[in-house]
Amino acid sequence: MKFETKAIHAGLDAYETLTGSEKPLIPPVVASTVFQLPETGKQDDALLYSRLENPNRTHFERLLAHLEGGESCAAFASGMAATYAVLTALEPGSHIIFPSDMYSGHRILIREMEKRLGLMLSFVDMRYPENVQQNLCENTRLIWIETPSNPMLHITDIKAVCDIAAPLGIAVCVDNTWPSPYNQRPLSLGAGLVMHSATKYIGGHSDLTAGAIVSAKQDAFFERIRFAQQMGGAIPTPELCWHLSRSARTLAYRMTGHNKHATLVASWLENRSGVSRVWYPGLSSHPGHTTAAKQMAGGFGGMLSFEVDADRETALKLVAATCLISRATSLGGVESSWEHRRSTEGADSNTPENLIRFSVGLEHPDDLLDDLEQAFLKCGL
Repeated sequence: MKFETKAIHAGLDAYETLTGSEKPLIPPVVASTVFQLPETGKQDDALLYSRLENPNRTHFERLLAHLEGGESCAAFASGMAATYAVLTALEPGSHIIFPSDMYSGHRILIREMEKRLGLMLSFVDMRYPENVQQNLCENTRLIWIETPSNPMLHITDIKAVCDIAAPLGIAVCVDNTWPSPYNQRPLSLGAGLVMHSATKYIGGHSDLTAGAIVSAKQDAFFERIRFAQQMGGAIPTPELCWHLSRSARTLAYRMTGHNKHATLVASWLENRSGVSRVWYPGLSSHPGHTTAAKQMAGGFGGMLSFEVDADRETALKLVAATCLISRATSLGGVESSWEHRRSTEGADSNTPENLIRFSVGLEHPDDLLDDLEQAFLKCGL
């Protein structure tokens, strides 16, 4: 099946035992926390307790695994919980390689986990795979990739890094939140794990919080992630999983719009006075454009960043000057939003003071460009 068809039909077999021959076209929310046991007692494949398994969660997990091309998926209450599960699946003292430009929340988490689990961390510029090679240690157990990166939209060649890791048995996990599986499928490029903050494009409407880990294989490492999910209990509710599955049905069509609109906005910004640099992999001027075009087969995503040809204060004024584009963090909703990223990330940020991060939504692009133009003029740019 093609992606659009999988998004609508995959995983629905999770409800077969509950609905019988007269199953509804749209599956129900299964709110029960417990399930009737068979007369012979608990069976391996029988539902028992919703912390361990629930039909709505099973549906969403199977659906996302299908979309990413993986064997298994574990859904979590947030993207941070999913990342936490990956880190706790490692042995204490493991060495992990991270990108130098990455989501600031993950940086905070891993710094704390470094202390608690005795992890060894290296942060490298992953635009150049040789930097990964040079930072390998005897106890390197995980390479974490974020491409495009947040907020600078650096591009990492996923296959090149996986080719380095595979002969050494090092796990590779790719944060695929920004591209979504419609645009980029890291497992097909050699990665073993994919992480999603499903809050973003998979949810797509800025009204839920969730995360997931998809694994290429149902191996021992993934089983440790599953253990953290089931026994740690950071699980999404049945209703949340129902909403995630519903939202995923339109993912292909939403991403087509996000891709198109972001490309138009990026081109407009690149040609607008008052802008010194635009970071969007869909532009031929982007240093990682060739690599992105190779591995982002569906499109270049709805996220971009740009640098105002001015100072911090002017960038803040510009973010405050729009009528349609909202001032907000997070991303991936149908509405457009942007932020002065440095002030959101805090004191430890290396993000340029004049950079604005932009989540381009699904409003008509003419309206977005009109709003941008009036905001630039209002700020004297």
